[in-house]
Amino acid sequence: MSHAPAGQEPRWRRLPEERPRQIIDAALDVFGEHGLAGARLEDIAKRAGVSKGTIYLYFPNKEALFREMIRQKVIEVIERAEQQPTAGTATEQLRRHMHESWTFLRSPTFETIFRLVHGELHHFPDLAAFYSREVIQRSTSLTAQIIRRGIERGEFRGVEPTVAARMLGSMLVSHAVWCSRRDFFQHVAAKTDAQCIDEIIDFYFHALLHAPDADHGAGTRQA
Repeated sequence: MSHAPAGQEPRWRRLPEERPRQIIDAALDVFGEHGLAGARLEDIAKRAGVSKGTIYLYFPNKEALFREMIRQKVIEVIERAEQQPTAGTATEQLRRHMHESWTFLRSPTFETIFRLVHGELHHFPDLAAFYSREVIQRSTSLTAQIIRRGIERGEFRGVEPTVAARMLGSMLVSHAVWCSRRDFFQHVAAKTDAQCIDEIIDFYFHALLHAPDADHGAGTRQA
């Protein structure tokens, strides 16, 4: 049995209020290393510095632990975005939202969760439905609300907000995945994260904003 240095209690004994989050952090690491199906609560407990019995005080099973991990690591990010003030233009709000989304999508946390979701959740239908409802649908709805606001204010052309939000989400996620494996996806190998998000923003706003007046453009060229 391992012991903490003399005069120092183990972290989980000194900070019991932090125990659930320590377990969640350990679960993210172990799920990332062994997968959801292959991870054992014993391994998570060891990584967190608690007993297996302590985990059961907070989470009845591995599936409940996964749900809470998603709530703390992903849904809390969405909730903070939902609480952002709506002051300023929709263009400013959407640009900020895209930058914040990109920062999260390029984090090691998302990289691990993405592998779990796309590699294993088809074996866990209840968890797949939970993730679809609480993460995918909710984040899409958030983006669609900003786009809808821009349409109502005349900033964006009359696109279908949910479709436009889905298109943006797919671009952000796919580029985040590519950038996490630049050795494999050579088309982004020479680009920084900042360059990638700038390209996405530039392309997306060209698709979303009103097209320039053709006659006015022609008149300008003739002059």
